[in-house]
Amino acid sequence: MLVDSHCHLDYPGLAEDLDGVVARAGAAGVQRMLTICVKLSEFERVHAVAKRFDNVWCTVGVHPHEADSETGVTAQRIVEATQAPEVVGIGETGLDYFYDNAPRDEQRTCFLAHIDAARQTQLPLIIHARDADDDMAEILEAEHAKGAFPFLLHCFSSGPELAQRAVAIGGYVSLSGIITFKKADDIRETVKALPLERLLVETDAPYLAPVPHRGKTNEPAFTAHTAARLAEIKGVTPDEIAQVTTDNFHRLFTKVPAPDTAAHG
Repeated sequence: MLVDSHCHLDYPGLAEDLDGVVARAGAAGVQRMLTICVKLSEFERVHAVAKRFDNVWCTVGVHPHEADSETGVTAQRIVEATQAPEVVGIGETGLDYFYDNAPRDEQRTCFLAHIDAARQTQLPLIIHARDADDDMAEILEAEHAKGAFPFLLHCFSSGPELAQRAVAIGGYVSLSGIITFKKADDIRETVKALPLERLLVETDAPYLAPVPHRGKTNEPAFTAHTAARLAEIKGVTPDEIAQVTTDNFHRLFTKVPAPDTAAHG
């Protein structure tokens, strides 16, 4: 069993064929999916997907790209949305200095509200970090010192220092199809040094399809390719990766019921 710990099932490319997407995932051994919210204003659309399928859960949050367009983002609003049983995490949120689609101070303010919500609820914070390694590490360490909260660096493409500093304070790292890309040697080297018990796998579908599907619309079924490459990197079998990453997912996302009590909706 594999878990796609980060996908966007409400996005074009997937939303038109949700039944097919979920069925193909199951056929590939991907039995659980976490669909991610990027705007509070679109939360109900994301939530509806999770309510529709017994093996899909969702999050609530605001992507750093939307930090200035989504107004009134407070920890309280986020916490209130987490009361729904299908909402098992907070985010995605974080810092993106590559695109800088929102002013950095607004990204930071929005991020801090999500951290507050994660600390209050103890639901895992799903973090987007791009070209912001130093600021991200410093914020995580400073905020963790004020009170612990679970968190995950999703779609990891940063440097080894951020990964090590995150893991040192209890964080997890999720790996996408990027680790299958030809020019991702640096990321593979970073992953090689990280403890297996802190790793998850994801697609970030419909983006970043892994080899051999690169350039196509990504979907949760393709998690299997990323997991297979991770097994090679770590020198273990694909079955071991499936077991470890699934166990890690459930250790982090404690609100998701154990497999024998998974039904909801």
